[in-house]
Amino acid sequence: MNATPGRNLRWLPLVVFGAIVALLAAGVWLSRDPGRDALPSPLIGKPAPAFELPVLHEPGRLVSSEQLRGAPYVLNVWGSWCPGCREEHGVLTRFAETRRVRVIGYNWKDEHADALRWLEQFGNPYWMVLVDYEGHSAIEWGIYGAPETFLVDADGIVRWKHVGPMTDDDVREKLVPALERLESR
Repeated sequence: MNATPGRNLRWLPLVVFGAIVALLAAGVWLSRDPGRDALPSPLIGKPAPAFELPVLHEPGRLVSSEQLRGAPYVLNVWGSWCPGCREEHGVLTRFAETRRVRVIGYNWKDEHADALRWLEQFGNPYWMVLVDYEGHSAIEWGIYGAPETFLVDADGIVRWKHVGPMTDDDVREKLVPALERLESR
């Protein structure tokens, strides 16, 4: 007969901790899947959410989703507080310099002065920067982190989404082919 039943329970916290670490490690390992940018989005193939947001460099000017129709655009969600945004900034800048499509910045949950300072420091690749200080429009887009990038066609339909920092390979192998599909219609 076991005289100290509590003695066996002393390992319980260690076992629980080990199980949590194993689950977290599995999540990290699975998130390294190169297909992660193909995250299913309920918006793909549907109209982009309607919005009316101020322009970063002209705070009194509002731009609506309707005003962006007529030509495709890439909507890039970023913030000065976002390390991944800094990581992808050079990639986005090189893509924007091709002027193949409008690249619109979506500054999310940022301070006005911080966003301006960030663009001054790293450069502004955007055709226009919209701001969503409170993150209300982001909810409709299904944005849950930055960076995220969307391709919206001329009719306002979301055609592609990428989650996380884009690389040159992502642009070449995923964004450009998605854009070519739009151009061939």
